[in-house]
Amino acid sequence: MKSRYRMFAGYNAWSNERLYDAAALLSDADYRADRGAFFKSLHGTLNHLLVGDRIWMKRFTGAGEQPPSLDTILYDDFAALRAARRSQDVLIGRYIDGLDDQTLAGTIRYRTVVNPQTIEQPLMPALDHFFNHQTHHRGQAHALLSSIVGNDRTPSFDLIIYQRQTGQGLGKVS
Repeated sequence: MKSRYRMFAGYNAWSNERLYDAAALLSDADYRADRGAFFKSLHGTLNHLLVGDRIWMKRFTGAGEQPPSLDTILYDDFAALRAARRSQDVLIGRYIDGLDDQTLAGTIRYRTVVNPQTIEQPLMPALDHFFNHQTHHRGQAHALLSSIVGNDRTPSFDLIIYQRQTGQGLGKVS
């Protein structure tokens, strides 16, 4: 089971790098424009991805800072946000690498951000949500990029492409 989460951690970092590469080519006005997305702009969406990761990593590890709200702008500067994203992806990978079967079969207990309550749940479904949440919001970012630069200039974030490029999750490649 751990190999599955290693694959998702690698996929997450790979996708984020592709996303930031594409976002770096945008004008600041396009990057920050409110386009009606849930977190308004590409800038807001990228910040939310990092916010969500920090919230969940705090829940998983007990370490790190928890942002005060889901729409917090952690970094206004793109370069600083990208550096923080890369650092977070390294932390995610290290966390996953440190898991063992006993921990994966265990539970976590945490407090929710919206409508605060204490939750206890099995770790593996929480990890599934963690990685699915990232994919969900990267999909929103993909739609924003496509609307700005067109489909031909927007990179794919397909898991199967990551798997083909890295061999992760495919088992034996023939």
